[in-house]
Formats: sequence, structure tokens, C-alpha cells
Amino acid sequence: MNAKHRKTLIALFARPTLASIPFSDIESLIEALGGRIEEREGSRIKADLKGEQWRAHRPHPGKEAKRYQVEEIRELLERIGVKS
Repeated sequence: MNAKHRKTLIALFARPTLASIPFSDIESLIEALGGRIEEREGSRIKADLKGEQWRAHRPHPGKEAKRYQVEEIRELLERIGVKS
């Protein structure tokens, strides 16, 4: 995990929940942690990480993840034992 991934991880666990994290940074972090991103129909993705799955829509026209998406990925990371 490089410095950018670490910065994204810290932002994901920040309180109050941020809505300024680029969605692509979240995808990159998932892959850095050994996960896999699968393209689905339209702007949908499915992320597989250590037996856990997360489905989401890529935001558009903006590039930042929505607050609820940040909270969902935070919960997924907590379930697999990742800490900030």
C-alpha cells in the first residue's frame, strides 16, 4: 500500500463522513488490499475483497463518492479487519 492508498484509508475512516473522496481512489485502495473490481452494466461495479462483496454505482457527472458509499466501504473494511 502506497502513501496515496494510506491517505484514502484515513479519509474513509474520518468522522464526520467525507463526501469529497474520489471514487477512483476507493477502487484503487480495494485493489491494493488484494481485492478485485468487476465491471457491471452501465456505471455499476462489484468489488470482491477477502470474501466480502460491495456493489455500487460510479458517481456521475461528478467523481466523488457519496457519503453513503463511503460509509458502506468503511463498514466493509471494518468487517475484514482493516483499521485506519
